Amino acid sequence: MPSLFSWKRMFGWDKHPRDGHHGYSWFDESRQALLPSYRGENVVSAIAPPEVTKVCLRLRHLIEECIPCELEEDAISKPHSKIITEKVVKAAREAGGEEYSGCIVFCLLVNKRWFHHQSLVELWDAELHEVRAVACEVIAKRLIEGEEDQKYLLHTVLLKRYSILVDGHPTPPTSVIEKAVDLHAVRVIGSSGYQKCISYLWKGWLVQDEDDPSTFIEYQDRDNTNLLIHFDPDRMRAPLYQNTATLLISIIYLVLYTIAINSINPEADIDFVEWLLYVFTAGFVVDEIVKLYKVGYRIVGFWNALNWSLYAFLIASLVLRFLALTHAPNDALDGPREHYNTMSYNCLAFCAPFFWIRLMLYLDSFRFFGAMLVVLKVMMKESLIFFALLAVVIIGFLQAFIGLDFAKDNHADATLFIIQRMIAAILQSPEFDGFDRFSSGPFALTLYYIFTFIVMVILLNVLIALYNSAYEDIYDNANDEFMAMFSHKTIQFVRAPDENVYIPPFNLVEIFLSVIPFEWWMPKDKYEKWNDILMFIIYSPLLLIAALFERGIAVDIRNNRRRGEEDDDIVEEWEQMSNTVDFEADGWSKTVAEVKSNVEDEEVVVEVRQLRDEVQVLKSMIEELTTAVATDRTGKLLPLAKPSPESSPPATTEESQPDPRTKKSGSSSTSSSGGGE
Repeated sequence: MPSLFSWKRMFGWDKHPRDGHHGYSWFDESRQALLPSYRGENVVSAIAPPEVTKVCLRLRHLIEECIPCELEEDAISKPHSKIITEKVVKAAREAGGEEYSGCIVFCLLVNKRWFHHQSLVELWDAELHEVRAVACEVIAKRLIEGEEDQKYLLHTVLLKRYSILVDGHPTPPTSVIEKAVDLHAVRVIGSSGYQKCISYLWKGWLVQDEDDPSTFIEYQDRDNTNLLIHFDPDRMRAPLYQNTATLLISIIYLVLYTIAINSINPEADIDFVEWLLYVFTAGFVVDEIVKLYKVGYRIVGFWNALNWSLYAFLIASLVLRFLALTHAPNDALDGPREHYNTMSYNCLAFCAPFFWIRLMLYLDSFRFFGAMLVVLKVMMKESLIFFALLAVVIIGFLQAFIGLDFAKDNHADATLFIIQRMIAAILQSPEFDGFDRFSSGPFALTLYYIFTFIVMVILLNVLIALYNSAYEDIYDNANDEFMAMFSHKTIQFVRAPDENVYIPPFNLVEIFLSVIPFEWWMPKDKYEKWNDILMFIIYSPLLLIAALFERGIAVDIRNNRRRGEEDDDIVEEWEQMSNTVDFEADGWSKTVAEVKSNVEDEEVVVEVRQLRDEVQVLKSMIEELTTAVATDRTGKLLPLAKPSPESSPPATTEESQPDPRTKKSGSSSTSSSGGGE
């Protein structure tokens, strides 16, 4: 695994860019592993890594031969592409044979990563390799959507984990569901089969095997209408219920904060609501620490940084409150106790924006908030370029201003004034007064003019252009981007090694009532039963609502199976009377077939094909006419004279230039006839 920071890489002294290209980048949060590999987890590839690698190489050769030169991306991705034809898709399907056909889509995603990396290394052929990467996605999507066996698609193609060989060692096993989100393959994510798999995972219809967390099995009781069957603590593993519980807890957390900040206690005593607030905070902090310990730095993202900032201010508020309690009350209201109490509430009030922004993290399952968060995420990434340039400019001008201040009287006493003026310029409200305080000449004011021009005219316009470009890219592909984000969220809830789901702050209950007192000595079966009892008590209100919801879903599933449809099928308005009409019998299908357009071929191609057919018919007619003319009166077919290869005779009619053999034969016949007479 490559290190987070490398001085050699920074100065361009590292090795070939392939080193570490299969690792993860702190810059791109969407490239992190979604199902974290915990310590002690032993997951192997469903197919031997050497065989998977061979399939990858076969597919790579196929794509390189089908796309030998740079092409427009639209020529690859359009529905009836002349490049990625049905023959190409069929050949890709046969790359693994019957035995290894389950890893074809995974191998295509591996090739997508290879081609994308190659586009970064070989800049002279970057467009060619990017088009080939697009072709990998297109073929993978068509394979997923063309698979008729849904059970095989879900369990073998999408959810089984595969590995390849890199430097002679197998990579960590990964499924197509994970790989597509890691690579941000929005075409694959947007395929119908992929979304069906995500939907089944989200609802808990596909759950992890208790004995083998790397294997997914179907939830067998989803069509059971018995309420008690669904009143099961294990159903909390479903991402749908985890997300609902997390959202409810976040709302309660926000309500507790609102009550605490609006009920200031001048005596610095901590009331019940504040204790609850800090208990919730402790649970969230423990959860962040556990995730960081188990997964590592790869889990660090924007929302983690936001949460850590919030928890830091809340912890500071609690520490200041404890410091206030160590001092006696003062009637003058200006003692140490009152001072620390005021500072504590200042830190608490400073957290309000973080609380409300944090709430959006749990609303991203709704399409409106999800699309907005995707746009904001991309904009934040693009703004890093702006802030990197801004940091360099600020450091340079700040050093110049401090140097001018120090050159005047050997004292740098205007540093705070300089920083305030520079921040004002960045916020587009520059102030030009006061620069004569630390510079006798026009140097300071001139530098400030230059700094203001660079920041307000150049850098801010660069930031606006970056934001505009990011917004257009996401807006044009908003549906696929939302599905990618929702898939990312779904898979993050599916935590393979966690048999018991304790959502913060209930993880404190797990620590003090389960892990510490019982885990180290209690038998496994009894320990699992004890955890089921704890989760049953904690989640009983939510489990009751979930059981009622699933019982209604079970009725719909039974109706769908009775009609021979999929379990998740929904009868739409236009389907309610579809069985009462017969378009073949009333001739409507024939009418539609006559008027529908040919969307597979262009109009010019259709006309050329029609002209070719007409020429073929005309050629047949000419051959028949020539045969008829070349037949004598007795009905015997005589061979036609072929033109010499050196020169073709002029086109003449049979009457103006008869065949010499026919003429000679006629003369002989005439002579014989005359002699006989």
